[in-house]
Amino acid sequence: MLIDYLQAKLDALAAQNLTRVLREAGSATAPRQQVQAAGGASRELLMFCSNDYLGLAAHPALALAMGEGVARYGVGSGSSHLISGHSQAHAALERALGDWMAPCIPDARALFFCTGYMANLAVLTALGDAGAEIFSEEVNHASLIDGARLARAAVQRYGHGDMAGLARLLQASTARIKLIVTDAVFSMDGDLAPLAALLALAEAHDAWLIVDDAHGFGVLGPQGRGTLAYLGLRSERLIAIGTLGKAAGVAGAFVAAHPTITEYLLQAARPYIFTTAAPPALAHTLLASLQLVAGDEGDARRAQLHALRRHLQAGVAALLARPAPPGWQLVPSDTPVQPLVVGTNAQALALAARLEQRHGIRVPAIRPPTVPAGTARLRITLCASHTATDIDLLLDALQECAQYLAGAAEAAA
Repeated sequence: MLIDYLQAKLDALAAQNLTRVLREAGSATAPRQQVQAAGGASRELLMFCSNDYLGLAAHPALALAMGEGVARYGVGSGSSHLISGHSQAHAALERALGDWMAPCIPDARALFFCTGYMANLAVLTALGDAGAEIFSEEVNHASLIDGARLARAAVQRYGHGDMAGLARLLQASTARIKLIVTDAVFSMDGDLAPLAALLALAEAHDAWLIVDDAHGFGVLGPQGRGTLAYLGLRSERLIAIGTLGKAAGVAGAFVAAHPTITEYLLQAARPYIFTTAAPPALAHTLLASLQLVAGDEGDARRAQLHALRRHLQAGVAALLARPAPPGWQLVPSDTPVQPLVVGTNAQALALAARLEQRHGIRVPAIRPPTVPAGTARLRITLCASHTATDIDLLLDALQECAQYLAGAAEAAA
């Protein structure tokens, strides 16, 4: 019976400490947010788990722009882009995003999607047709993995950052279309892909480089233009995907590429063709967001974000120099993603629970299959709207938790 079968699978997840739990937020995304506790009551928590990296999700200028968009266009688009749902706001946003990526992709043209997941599925299924071959980084985001699975192309996986291994796969390939696929910033470790080396391989082997810059857009590069701009890369062989629900503070995603590639996606990408367009008010709001991200305020918020990152890294390094539970390790990066690897699923859950219950700080535990077995972690994410005091509160709480958990382990032994 289906119910019995599914319950057995749920029980197996629980036995491995892999059950996921929905939490209800009762206020806007911010460093301090009302969140439902385990018993059902709401409590204000200090949050280190949002991807609102520039702190724009509740920005007054974007709230105003959303209201303007609703007043002009209503709350829904009514249809897919190719029927009647493509508004002037959508068109203006796509032009702006093409201009945004033009320093990295000559003559770039952009398409706007409802989500980053849909954008990745669209690119890989449309371009990865029969006769193509996809070369996928082993720790790519699930949306890229799923896109490769759904594509008709053959799929080869290369090791994390293994350029020599990828070169061998490309050399052996006889596919007429070769697609190298990678995250720009890997979401669980915060490290950057070797994009310059990947682009060199693409050029050497007549391949195309698809880059998902979900966690670099708005954060890295001049005016927040992303990881490709941060690294100074420019080529028509680049196909860039950016997420607009993280640093941009709103929702949606885009694909930017050579105009012929973008036109083909418009004609062939099923997630673009066969879904209702995002509300025009969102596109109108994103135009305001791009101005904030690229302007002086965006520069100031990025400077604040990177100062907070350095503060956290120095504090955790000092904490780990003292006696701490075995296996704790900070994975430092140049991005807002700062993972604290703990070890087992149970250890990560215990640490997250104590931070929340005793200290009112929420940093969720990340466990397999999202990360490799034995590397369960707290994925600390920083926002420009955090303060130095917020970082100090987290550091103090981690120190108390380290002492408590070390003592508990010693007592159990």
